[in-house]
Amino acid sequence: MFFALLSGFFHPLITGGSLEGVVSGTLVLFLGLFGGVLLYKSATSENRRIIYMGAGFALVGISLALIFQLTGRV
Repeated sequence: MFFALLSGFFHPLITGGSLEGVVSGTLVLFLGLFGGVLLYKSATSENRRIIYMGAGFALVGISLALIFQLTGRV
């Protein structure tokens, strides 16, 4: 996964494209990743399980909505 993100970052530099899509796409992916980490933490934590689960699903949902917006499907 690291090399896929790295190649996606260097492709606009080589082809002369803009970095705006790369930066926003990478931030959206990390937002979804952080939501997944919070969901995992809700499964393994005894305290604040509901808070972690709600925040995790919210971040994954926001990430999905941003992906649809960036691809122009909404």
